[in-house]
Amino acid sequence: MKNFADLTEREVLAVAISAEEEDSRIYMTFAEDLAERYPESAKLFEEMAEEEKGHRHMLLQMYEQRFGPNLPPIRRDNVRGFLRRKPIWLTKNLPLDTIRKEVGTMEFEAERFYVKAAEQTQDVGVRRLLGDLAEAEKGHEKTAAKLTDEILKPDVRAEEDATRRRVFVLQYVQPGLAGLMDGSVSTLAPLFAAAFATHQNWPTFLVGLAASIGAGISMGFAEALSDDGSLTGRGSPWLRGTASGVMTALGGLGHSMPFLVPDSWPNAFWIATALAGIVVFFELWAIAYIRARYMDTPFLQAVFQIVLGGVIVLAVGILIGAA
Repeated sequence: MKNFADLTEREVLAVAISAEEEDSRIYMTFAEDLAERYPESAKLFEEMAEEEKGHRHMLLQMYEQRFGPNLPPIRRDNVRGFLRRKPIWLTKNLPLDTIRKEVGTMEFEAERFYVKAAEQTQDVGVRRLLGDLAEAEKGHEKTAAKLTDEILKPDVRAEEDATRRRVFVLQYVQPGLAGLMDGSVSTLAPLFAAAFATHQNWPTFLVGLAASIGAGISMGFAEALSDDGSLTGRGSPWLRGTASGVMTALGGLGHSMPFLVPDSWPNAFWIATALAGIVVFFELWAIAYIRARYMDTPFLQAVFQIVLGGVIVLAVGILIGAA
């Protein structure tokens, strides 16, 4: 996977051509899905698809003038920094507001891509074309706000900027949630394995502390190095890495802290283990709620994935420690 800053002018144009073609096909898919339920919005998607085809034609003409007919096999999936989105266009009968959010994100990403590409390009003609396309995509982003007029009253949508809010989630909530999930789940096995192997609170706490801090450092660097934020607008990589690392460490420390119960207390091990189990329960339900609230995941699906996964990891740790 290449960094955006390392793309040549030829590769930038090739990525843009591929992206415009893919976006056009996505819009036509949305139009087909909405044709019976929201015909006016379906027509708007058809128009947007045709505009994307026009953009692709302009880009292709510019490419052929500069580099000839052969396009290098590179797409935006091969470039580090593009937002990774679920292919919701493969799902039928989507709510119109869900589609609007997806379109807003697509156009926001496309606008940022063309702005950055124009800054990086040396040829005057190419820079002018990319700048014009950035303005066109910005107009599409505003058009996306009109797509729910059929189902939402204007006063309900006043001052709403759903696209920007979604990007805010991608910048801050997603890295923190990923860290919290990793810290809360991945540290369960070593912590409870140590607990049931030693039946001693202090050594168990040290294992949990080491696992939490180690996982926090690992997740922090992984997030920081995954995307420099220059293209997607996801913010500073080090801020995202810090959020992810801190939340990972906190997720592990939450159920490690009960093992600070002094070993000198009667039934100290069982007291600490019971408290840790209660903390784990609330951690997993909190993660499920956050996923449902901010990540558009159905609540029951989030509960199934997180709680069931956490219980399995917990059981594995107990079984290994008790062996």
